[in-house]
Amino acid sequence: MAVLTAENERAIASLVIGTSPAVQRLRAMIARVAASDVSVLLAGPSGSGKELVAQAIHAASARRDKAFVAINTGAIPGELIESELFGHEKGSFTGAHSRRTGHFENADKGTLFLDEIGDMRFDMQVKLLRVLEERVVTRVGSSSGTPVDVRIISATHRDMDSAIADGRFRQDLFFRLGVVLVQVPSLAERAEDIPLLVRHFQKGKPAGAIARFDESALDRLMAHGWPGNVRELRNVVERAGVLYGGEIIDADDVDLLLSNATPPLESRRERIATAPVSFVPAAVAPSKEQPIDLRQEIEAIELDRITMALELADGIVSEAARLLTLKRTTLIEKMRKYGVQVAV
Repeated sequence: MAVLTAENERAIASLVIGTSPAVQRLRAMIARVAASDVSVLLAGPSGSGKELVAQAIHAASARRDKAFVAINTGAIPGELIESELFGHEKGSFTGAHSRRTGHFENADKGTLFLDEIGDMRFDMQVKLLRVLEERVVTRVGSSSGTPVDVRIISATHRDMDSAIADGRFRQDLFFRLGVVLVQVPSLAERAEDIPLLVRHFQKGKPAGAIARFDESALDRLMAHGWPGNVRELRNVVERAGVLYGGEIIDADDVDLLLSNATPPLESRRERIATAPVSFVPAAVAPSKEQPIDLRQEIEAIELDRITMALELADGIVSEAARLLTLKRTTLIEKMRKYGVQVAV
């Protein structure tokens, strides 16, 4: 196995986010296949990040300085897919007003990513197989071929064994595309990566466009089944930023986000500011019959005020310290004393 440079390792880590065992195994596989030039088939559920894995393979390969071209073969109308892949000559069909190079030529010396390959029309599978075997493309309307040097990475969420058994996908093409088969895990298989993914999706956004997930909110996210995988999580994080931007949210808010329900009209900050402080014990005057633990009462009140200030300050410690008229270092010491952590 070729040794990756630190730059290549950073490129993989920037595209495949997480520290879970599933992600560590995936990164190791990416490093292995990036060192060769064979065709790779990525299998995994929709929304699991297969295109990012393909980009990571390209970024860690010897072709990284050349083009990475991605095409969703299942989204192209059947009558246009040959032209999209191989190009066409002027006048070759109605609407062909000029010569057009296809994606194979555009990706020459680089990487071509064919997403949803399992949805490709059967007649196009034959033409694709011929190009993969001969490494020559012929534009629609042309009689001459053009050599291409392209590394192929394809992806599908289909059960390819069933597709082959049912006659919907050519077995010889499957073998040609899947010299190495890489399984991309679902988000449910790597739920412990969710806090890192949340921070990644929020990176670079202004504070007012970010919802801060407290510990209960992150727990709820990690307990969710995620049928839409990483794509669904990204949508939830973006939805949270729109509906709760600049606020700290909890598990109940996450439930609303996951159900796509409408949140309460008042902001979370308004609810915090107007809500009664129910967890601070009522002041009790000491008496001969009923002494009080003054230190305990003071600590309970102090913890309440620190928690409220941090929520009002959106977790920004320096702003919370200002609200409490404390030095930042003093507030940090008190937070450490009470085990208070700032939310994501």
